[in-house]
Amino acid sequence: MYRFTLELLFQIIGIGSASGLLLKNNQLNIISDNGTYLYAYEMKSAHLNRYPLSVRPEENIAKKLKPDFEAITSYGEIIYIFSSGSTAARNQLLKVNAENKKIISRMNLSALYHKMQSIAGINPENFNIEGVVFTGEDWYFFNRGNGDAGKNGLFKIEGKSLDAAGKMSFKEFLLPKIKSVPTGFTDAIKVGGKLYFLAAAEDSNSTYQDGAVFGTLIGSIDLEKMELDFSQQISDQHKFEGLTLKTQTAVSLTFLLCEDNDSDKLKADIYQLTLKR
Repeated sequence: MYRFTLELLFQIIGIGSASGLLLKNNQLNIISDNGTYLYAYEMKSAHLNRYPLSVRPEENIAKKLKPDFEAITSYGEIIYIFSSGSTAARNQLLKVNAENKKIISRMNLSALYHKMQSIAGINPENFNIEGVVFTGEDWYFFNRGNGDAGKNGLFKIEGKSLDAAGKMSFKEFLLPKIKSVPTGFTDAIKVGGKLYFLAAAEDSNSTYQDGAVFGTLIGSIDLEKMELDFSQQISDQHKFEGLTLKTQTAVSLTFLLCEDNDSDKLKADIYQLTLKR
């Protein structure tokens, strides 16, 4: 087990419902599940830039209309932003230049998401992608088990291109509960040979409707064994939905986390979590 410290590092005014983080090129890249902007926050100068992800970018889009951007990952100089797939309207993949934040391409993931549901035996009401990791060779998609089936799982897709997705597999993971409320994957990142993930407890059996929050845990999955290494509760009140690595040493890992406040308030709390052996 780890010893951990969790602290509020800073607050960013101008971002609501932060759902994903990516620290890259000395910038904290942030997505929101309520809007269609990619935010780039310069931590040294505390300056925030907004980059549109649609023709008419908005913040606080109505729930039934929003693309629901929930996962952000990168490889090389490309940032990948994914919709959750939790409704038929939430099937976008945006490839963005990491330097200038211009959109390189858009892809409709409906066919891929349908294939993933079929392989995992998950119906559309229980499909909700909240974290994606790209290693340059393989893709890992984390399904949040906050539907009535409670199916937390990890998809592995072999191959660099999702246009011609290669061999696909799925493994379900049983995660601990918090105060008798099930937890579900909310984000993940690769560090060495492990996938570190967040999982939040929210008192709702719907991928669409929000519920009371009972906390978040962190854990890791061994990539070679595809087994759960550990899980540990880090909060009994926050729903953390974004995870990115800040620093690592031989004995510690320091992450940045963002909290989804499930409101229309344009502020984002960024936390620092340090795990020590």
